[in-house]
Amino acid sequence: METDKLLGALGLCRRAGALTVGFDAVKDAVLAGKAYLVLAAQDASEGNVRRIQWMCDEVGDGCTVCQLPLTKQDLAAILHKAVGVLAVTDENLAVLCRTKLPQGGN
Repeated sequence: METDKLLGALGLCRRAGALTVGFDAVKDAVLAGKAYLVLAAQDASEGNVRRIQWMCDEVGDGCTVCQLPLTKQDLAAILHKAVGVLAVTDENLAVLCRTKLPQGGN
């Protein structure tokens, strides 16, 4: 049930044009300071997640990385392709997505 709310929030981000998907696009958004929240699928590559986390730490614009309770296949339901990492590029929508994560994204 909670994952349905999270998928709904991610769908809203996608429709608003505030969702960047895929490692290269997320990396570019983080380095440009446009990513407010980076989300990693449960089965995302650990190496890619570590690299994105390092970039967020280096940029220091308040971008955080959170683990999703969803797999790449779960994300494909709204994104129409299986991706391991995605970024929310709108601050308010990032807050919304964090509230839909288990334990508020902590």
